[in-house]
Parts: sequence; structure tokens; C-alpha cells
Amino acid sequence: MQFTRTLPKELVHRAAVAEVFLTDAEPRSEDEMLLAAQLPRRHAFYHDTLGSRTRHDPLLLLEVCRQGIFVVAHRYFDVPLGHKFLLRTVEFEVPDPAALACGDHPTEAVITARVEHRFRTRAGLTGLRLHLTVVIGAHEALLARIDYSWMPPEDWKRMRKGRRGALGLPDVPLALPGPRVGPALVGRRDPGNTVISPPYTAGDGTRRARLVAETTHPTLYDHWVDHVPGMLELEAFRQIALAAAVAAGTVRTRAAVPVHLAARFSCFAEMDLPLECRTAPILPGADIECTLHQNRAVAAEARIRLAEPDAAVAGVLASPAAHGAA
Repeated sequence: MQFTRTLPKELVHRAAVAEVFLTDAEPRSEDEMLLAAQLPRRHAFYHDTLGSRTRHDPLLLLEVCRQGIFVVAHRYFDVPLGHKFLLRTVEFEVPDPAALACGDHPTEAVITARVEHRFRTRAGLTGLRLHLTVVIGAHEALLARIDYSWMPPEDWKRMRKGRRGALGLPDVPLALPGPRVGPALVGRRDPGNTVISPPYTAGDGTRRARLVAETTHPTLYDHWVDHVPGMLELEAFRQIALAAAVAAGTVRTRAAVPVHLAARFSCFAEMDLPLECRTAPILPGADIECTLHQNRAVAAEARIRLAEPDAAVAGVLASPAAHGAA
């Protein structure tokens, strides 16, 4: 596997070369592929943390996996460039938190992508379930599972027009503005990397905030899309979960990192309608349950487990296998 140049940006659905992390791909069998990635030593979004910048954000490794699902589809299942993709479920766990450590050079990672299931309709193959193992050095740094599907652009256009029309929305969305939480409250240094409004506690004990979609963000909106991207929804879940856990006292520091996540996307999240993030009441020792609500429906839901960074690096956190988002 080579690490000297990135794969073509259109292959991983990125507009900026700087946001392409995959460098190589090769098949091992009909159901297994190898991918190579180089992780930056510092990234303006993924390494923006109040804690030590000596470890990689697990969501950076998840983004590497997300880019990999496009490579697998285009190169090995003949899905044409230009087809539109949907994330259905995403889950990950960090089996060896010490493997997230950054060194003095860009980190090289090898990802094994294994096809667990093929989704078919009368039209043929329409999606995959991939299990992805990210290895850094001799250590498994991330285990992920992603369900996703694809469709021709004309089908996508018809579907999106129908949904937005049913909601009384124009064809082209305009993101709703809104106040954003102070970065320190969600573990960030840069105010531009916050994605929720200031959280508050509702009468039922849930912690709530609005998702704020900033379409000029160079990572979360690397290119224009007509809805709230899945990775933005996951970041909103991470930020409200962290704020809620610190407020409840179940984590001591806003530098806590997500070491397990299981998410399901139920429908499109529109950026020109209010989106409310919620956490269930925080229970010590339990995963944090998050939901994203819009138009009286749940657009996405997730369970997140956070770990203190010192404990994570020491590898003392028990991290059972990810489950429940298949």
C-alpha cells in the first residue's frame, strides 16, 4: 500500500484535496478490500480540542472509513461517479485507545473493509453493509460498521423535491442562522467548530440544543449538499453529549473523547427547519442516548460513550463490541 499521494478527490466525494485522507486501495477478495490512509498531524477541525493534541479524534478515523465506503462502491461494485449516497447506520468502537496517539510524523493507517451484506432491489444492488477495521502500526485503532445505499442522481432529485415539497419548502434550502454555544463548553477552542446552540435542561430532565448548520464550514460542508450531512449530525450528538455529561458530573473534563457510538439515520434533516438535539437524562456508567428531532419526528438517534482522555490513553476503559445499529 502506498502513502505518497491521495486518491482522486471525486472518488471519496470531497472537493478539497486537503480533506482527502485515503491514499490507496486494492482488492483482496470479492468481499474484502484494503485501503490506506495518511492522517494529518494537525487538522483545523479534528484536532481542535481543549485537551492534549497528541491523539487523533476517533471521528477523524470514522471520516476515513466514510471516505472508504465510496471507494469500495465506485471501484469494486461499479457504482458510477455522480450517484448519490445515503448513510443508514453508523457505529464504531475504539478497542485500543492508545493507538490514537499522534507521533512526530503523519500517521499511516491501513483499513480492511469487509462486505457483510449486500442490499438489493429489483433494480439490482443498491447498498452495502461494510465492517471496517482501522489499524495503526500493530494496533486496531477503530472498528466500524456502516450501512449505506446509493441511487442515480435523477432519482435523488425526484425524491428530494418530493420530500421538500411535502414540507412546504423551496427546492433550494437556506440554512437557518442561530446562536452557537461557547467553544469551551463543548471541548473546542475555535468558535467556528461549534455546531449547537447553548444547551439547556428541559423540565423532563433532557438536555436540549439546536443544531446550527454552517454551510461555509470547510470540513463539515466541504462541498454543497441540500441537507444536513450525517457527519454534522454525529458532531452535534458528540457536542451535546459532552456538555450534558460534564453538567451531570459523569465526566470530569471537556476533553473526554467518544470511544463508542451507534447511530441510525431515519430521514433527511433539513437545514431550513429547526433541528433540536436532545439527550436523555444522564445515568452514571450508561451510554448517553441522543436524538435529533425535526417537524415532530426523530431524524436520527445515537448512543455515545465518552472516556476521560487519561483513562483512554492508558487503555483502562472497558469497551465492549459495538451493537444495536445494524
